[in-house]
Amino acid sequence: MAHLVPRLIALFTGVVALGSAFATELKSDERVIFFPTIGARAGQEWELAVHGWVFEPESRTVVLPAFRRALGFDGDTLTADEKQIFMERARWFLVDNERGRQIRIQINGTEHQLSKSNPDGHFTDHIRVPVGPVDFPAGALQLWEDTGVTVISDIDDTIKVSEVRDRRALLANTFTRPFRVVPGMPAFYRSLAEQGAQFHYVSASPWQLYPALADFIATAGFPAGSFQMKQFRWKDKTFFDLFDSPEKYKTGVIAPLLARFPRRQFILIGDSGEKDPEIFGALARQFPHQIKRILIRDVTQEPADAPRYQKAFQDLPAKLWLVFEEPPLSL
Repeated sequence: MAHLVPRLIALFTGVVALGSAFATELKSDERVIFFPTIGARAGQEWELAVHGWVFEPESRTVVLPAFRRALGFDGDTLTADEKQIFMERARWFLVDNERGRQIRIQINGTEHQLSKSNPDGHFTDHIRVPVGPVDFPAGALQLWEDTGVTVISDIDDTIKVSEVRDRRALLANTFTRPFRVVPGMPAFYRSLAEQGAQFHYVSASPWQLYPALADFIATAGFPAGSFQMKQFRWKDKTFFDLFDSPEKYKTGVIAPLLARFPRRQFILIGDSGEKDPEIFGALARQFPHQIKRILIRDVTQEPADAPRYQKAFQDLPAKLWLVFEEPPLSL
């Protein structure tokens, strides 16, 4: 997975520069990942969201069997390739998170000290810089003007085959199999990007899967975008929330975005495997002037006139939403 580093992940060691952004206050064996976030207009300034993760990538192979068993995998039945994939993805769950670390970054020649990292190693902050070019690592920041179009996209079973409705298949697709792209979706998303749309990927998967997902999105040819994923620590009670229903989670992260950008238009893209139709329909009723289109990939073989969709999209214009098996040629 070393080929991830120069692409979507800003991965730092000690005091190492990438463009003009750098991380300090780290020991030689500590690392930082900066996740792709959003910058918004605030008068004559950009307000930049910063989100990162500080950890030691030590290889705690002694813990891998326990983690594998907790997920329900029998090590004796996995192939060599499956074991290798599992090790690559599981190791991000077993790093030593660093709490209380304070990172300094430099943007446009000005140094900013960020908030200290939490017990899970994550830190978040907001930085304001004058409007204009922002000297920040490519792909690590999406600048959203007050107006424009944003695609908010689900990941599992929307752009990546996950089989969420089958828990055993979901776990295998997540931890032991190569990620598979949903046919036609990269080209469709690129066509939206060519029309000026920006992208925000929302997943109820944990941040530990970000490295693999970032590589998947880049390799499959999807447009770069900001990410929103789920906080998770496998050694505490959040372990049992790993694949909980994402309904409350997705609403909780999408609604604030719509409220923050009241003049932007949004295209919501998801699938029928869980609650995306119900979530998106409720959001469209709550924010009736901001939802440009709702697209639902059919994975449940339900016709568009099924009672479920009629209820989910009740009181919404028929032309606002579309259930599809193959991505549409245009909106």
